[in-house]
Amino acid sequence: MPVVPTREILDRAFAERYGVAAINIVNDLSLEAVLAAAVEVRAPVIVQTSVKTVRSIGLDLLYAMWRELTAGIEVPVALHLDHCPEREVITDCLRKGWNSVLFDASSLPVEENQRQTVEVVAEAHAIGAHVEGEIESITGVEDGIGSDEEAQRQTLETALTFIRTTGVDVFAPAIGNAHGRYKAEPKLDAQRVSDIVAAEPIPIALHGGTGMTDAQFADLIARGCAKVNISTALKVTYMRSNLEFLRTAEARDSWDPPSLFTAVRADVVDLAAGFMRTFGSAGKAW
Repeated sequence: MPVVPTREILDRAFAERYGVAAINIVNDLSLEAVLAAAVEVRAPVIVQTSVKTVRSIGLDLLYAMWRELTAGIEVPVALHLDHCPEREVITDCLRKGWNSVLFDASSLPVEENQRQTVEVVAEAHAIGAHVEGEIESITGVEDGIGSDEEAQRQTLETALTFIRTTGVDVFAPAIGNAHGRYKAEPKLDAQRVSDIVAAEPIPIALHGGTGMTDAQFADLIARGCAKVNISTALKVTYMRSNLEFLRTAEARDSWDPPSLFTAVRADVVDLAAGFMRTFGSAGKAW
């Protein structure tokens, strides 16, 4: 199964009401591990890259890694640029081969956000790529983008007008979710997802998945959240796995980098596969 359009993955998930894990990777090891998890449980997956990751690795090298690691892959996969407010970066990634982008103009007035999103959608659709849009900032800072202040939620009519006018392929509403780690179980406005989908059947992106309960995931996915973002959980697992291995290595005075990489990879595979099972996408590869 080659790399496929993001909308192809999400349309099926939306129709059958399961969630596709959209996981932010940070390097080659985490990228390979997420793809390996998808193959292991036979799940479609969306690999996400932040602007920070694109810049830290380099556009050309990052895409070369993606192309090499997905050659001949046996499950549907897509490459997505997460939370990008910069039009130049969006253009560069689309031209290079990213399957979709989240144009994050949520800091702008809705009218200007809408105007620019129309342009991004036209640019992406012209080359067979897709666009995720949002009109409210998701609370929390992720890779240097965002704010800890909760944005005012727009009306249902404003959201529907944005979706219909821009032609976005995926929509990310604010429903009380947040990037980073929750201090308590989040209080989510799940009805907002149902109201949007009832009026405009479009795959919904659920941001801030780290820390939500299995019951919350199940409820929101059943309402139409076909794309479920996971970023913080991978970062925490990746760094804690490194830390625990290195503490043991120090205690034993035994230093073997390949063993470190193997241990961290196993933990990331377990994490990613666990989310795929929770979201109901395991066994959904075609």
